Amino acid sequence: MKTAYPVKLGDDVNLVSFDQPLTDELIPMWRESFEAGVGIVDPHSLAGQRQYFLDSVLPHHAVRLALLDGRLVGFVAASAESVAQLYVRVGWQRRGIGARMLDWAKQQSAGSLWLYTFARNHGARAFYARQGFVEVEYGFEPTWQLDDVRLQWTAPQAAAA
Repeated sequence: MKTAYPVKLGDDVNLVSFDQPLTDELIPMWRESFEAGVGIVDPHSLAGQRQYFLDSVLPHHAVRLALLDGRLVGFVAASAESVAQLYVRVGWQRRGIGARMLDWAKQQSAGSLWLYTFARNHGARAFYARQGFVEVEYGFEPTWQLDDVRLQWTAPQAAAA
């Protein structure tokens, strides 16, 4: 039996700069997506995760929110060199939303990007491979006590130069 995937919505998603009032919706959405992808319960409080986002993610990365009909369906935090966070709301994966956010990160990059994901997050690893990322290093993330994978993407024109 063939699996039917939902309708692609990537082109319908509006990517907007981070908007502070959406923080209270972003943090639980991020948490739920993380837990679903990695298969663990995050022991940190939502308030602690909110503070981490405001103190450690937001000051060092451009953040874009993915909105569909005004509803937050994902977010990406990236610099010119890396993608620090990319999450799609549970139930909204495989609709082109993550690819749209990653395309934005690639466009604002310096021609290559690196990122980490957890080795056990097979869905994320397959997604990044479809987006042209290559697994280049395997390691261990001590905070979470989980194996991780570093992935690298290089723009085709940069690779040919």
